[in-house]
Amino acid sequence: MMSRRLFVKQLLGLLALMTGGAAATRLFGKAAPGDPAAPPVQPELPVPAPASQPAASGAPLLSFFLLSDLHISAADSSIGDKLHLALKDVSNFESSVDTIVFGGDLTDFARDIEYNQLKKILGAYKLPPYYANMGNHDYYDIWLTDRGAFSTETMPNGKTDAMARERFMRFFGYKDKPYTDVWVNGVHLILLSQEAYVQEKPDVGEGAWYSDEQLAWLEDKMKAHADGKPALVFIHQPLPAPGTDGGTHRLIRAKRFRAILEPYRNVFVFSGHSHRTFVNENHYNQENTFHWFNNASVGKTRGGTSGTPTVQGMYVQVYPHQVVVKGREFTDRSWIPGAEWTVPLRV
Repeated sequence: MMSRRLFVKQLLGLLALMTGGAAATRLFGKAAPGDPAAPPVQPELPVPAPASQPAASGAPLLSFFLLSDLHISAADSSIGDKLHLALKDVSNFESSVDTIVFGGDLTDFARDIEYNQLKKILGAYKLPPYYANMGNHDYYDIWLTDRGAFSTETMPNGKTDAMARERFMRFFGYKDKPYTDVWVNGVHLILLSQEAYVQEKPDVGEGAWYSDEQLAWLEDKMKAHADGKPALVFIHQPLPAPGTDGGTHRLIRAKRFRAILEPYRNVFVFSGHSHRTFVNENHYNQENTFHWFNNASVGKTRGGTSGTPTVQGMYVQVYPHQVVVKGREFTDRSWIPGAEWTVPLRV
């Protein structure tokens, strides 16, 4: 079981993600990660980004947007306004958009009221088919009382992790599991989901727990890529350092995850969770056998100037011989300088 000291430490981190650190400072009287009084938290992406290359000529096989960390909140309408900015850009985009992937943390507290708000926003636009995976915030209803008050003392407040999974699956039409895969224009998208949170597994903290069943499912799905066809794998929490398993705020069973992907030569992994801006930061990690890109956030991207919203996501194009990844700023519908990578496929 998790100690109370460790629990409080992890709670500070999740509150910082939710509110930029201010709420944690008020609640506990000390600086939290993400608070201006605390040092900035940087994920382990030390490898310099390669120089941008020209995009491929001709039409791509697949073009899509990855929109991570929406954090739709019943208590903060400005978060929904940010998703509106993103979807206005996506629905009027100058190039093709074949699908949208929502990369976890769709809502702040995973309540019906927030899913209803998300449904209303999505319904306001003509969008291509979309898919999603679960993040840690998609389990957060257990922290709230029936009156909507945040309460650690009474957690799980009469709720369960299973209720959160069922709510997510119902919203996206998934039948049995919160993870799925789909082939779009001959390109394979594999979406892994966090399967448990602290009500069922207290020790996972804010980490992503994948069961034996889900990892065996991933291993089976990867067999389709023995010939080198690109596989696009979506996770929420980032990976820990190579050769290690993760803890809170990381993919927990990372050694097994890496071992499953290692035999395949054209694997692209996309994560979210960190909320890092694309501006002047590297989001392409090359320390693995696969290519790993860490997305920014639609609802709560860190950085930006005071009074100016920052709403960022990824646009990905898969060509027969390469994959192009670009960082997008939705507030002014612009590409972000330095956030463009072209990765040739290995033959």
